[in-house]
Formats: sequence, structure tokens, C-alpha cells
Amino acid sequence: QVQLVESGGGLVQAGDSLRLSCESSEDTFSGTPMGWFRQAPGKEREFVARISSSGITTYYEDSVKGRFTISRDNAKNFVYLQMNSLEPEDTAVYYCTDGGWGISPREYTSWGQGTQVTVSS
Repeated sequence: QVQLVESGGGLVQAGDSLRLSCESSEDTFSGTPMGWFRQAPGKEREFVARISSSGITTYYEDSVKGRFTISRDNAKNFVYLQMNSLEPEDTAVYYCTDGGWGISPREYTSWGQGTQVTVSS
């Protein structure tokens, strides 16, 4: 069972930045695509970004394009989500995931416990 542990969430003001980190216990991390999803209160879990195993290919949900950047360090088994120009609408629990390549959470297998991001206006 792969373990994913997120960190880096917090309470910030609109316009601020945060960097989320996710450490994976996956032995074959360097060969595994990774993704970030988020879930706001009362809403379904939604796709945010994904990155290929090599880190070369990335894909973002439209509302975060140009503000968020997903990256990875295969030597350390980490994936990151740099979030700039945060908006109150970005408030959610952010989850790290692997095992999939689509935008539906049903396509992914392993999930972290999540880290809370709260953006005040």
C-alpha cells in the first residue's frame, strides 16, 4: 500500500502564495504519474494538476493555469504544488494522488490524508 503524505497547507490572504509538498512511499515513484486534487466543503473532489513520471508533461485545470505549478523530485520521492496569486475560491482540502492520468478521482488509486488551504479575502 502506497502512502502519500501532504504538507504545506495553511491560512493565507488573497494574493499570497503557498507550496504544497507530497512525499510518496512508492518504490517506483520515478515511473509513476502524480496528481493533485482538491475538495471544498459541500463540493465534489476536483482535479487540479497532474505531472508525468519524468516531469516533462503537465496538465492543469483551467482556473489554476498560470497561477499553479506542479513539479516533482524523483530523487526524493516528492511532488509539489506551487500556488501563487491565491484566491478565496482556492480554499479546499488538497490531496496528492497517484495511479491515474485523467481528471476523474475514480481513475486514481492512492490518496493522501489531505492538507487544508484557506484563503481569506
